[in-house]
Amino acid sequence: MITVLLVDDQELVRAGMRTLLERADDIEVVGESGSGSTGVALTRAVHPDVVLMDIRMPGLDGIAATRTIVEDHTLASSSVIVLTTFDTDENLLDAIRAGAAGFLLKDTGPEALREAVRIVAGGEALLSPTVTRRVMQAAAAAARPSPERLEVLTEREREILVEVGAARSNIEIAARLHISPATVRTHVGRLLGKLDARDRAQLVMIAYETGVIRPGAESDRRC
Repeated sequence: MITVLLVDDQELVRAGMRTLLERADDIEVVGESGSGSTGVALTRAVHPDVVLMDIRMPGLDGIAATRTIVEDHTLASSSVIVLTTFDTDENLLDAIRAGAAGFLLKDTGPEALREAVRIVAGGEALLSPTVTRRVMQAAAAAARPSPERLEVLTEREREILVEVGAARSNIEIAARLHISPATVRTHVGRLLGKLDARDRAQLVMIAYETGVIRPGAESDRRC
């Protein structure tokens, strides 16, 4: 069973998300909060698999709350999906840099919302298909390329980073490079460690920031 915590200052929004999520047999909402600070406290209390986090809230906002959760090593098993009506580049970049494993707009459909929860609970990262390309292009535009950051990588690891940066899954990467999915997972794990990245979403951003992927590279909903 996938456990979910809802953090949004609008009670009706929380009620709607609870109803949509609990229509699935494999998802259980274990708590709700109307503020970022209370959301952090509840996350520490119940250790949900996934936190659905609004951005715009009074007091501690969703970006700061996400950063607090991500930086708390006792909450390593909890991932955050930022859910908002605002899709500005600033919010997108801030959410990923804070460590969010996913970013969805509030107009996301019911099944897409449930699938997002499943994907993130399974250890992958996800961005809304309507914003994936734009957030990474914004990251590239804002970055000063620093290829020296990649000097710690082997040639194979660089190849894997390019593929991850193009938003390809482990199975797709394995087929393209003629290696096994297990080998891809091993390399991705090494990339996360060497580049001090929390998840694949941050690896994608690093690929753009360092210039190994250029704006316009193919992407999909999963990073």
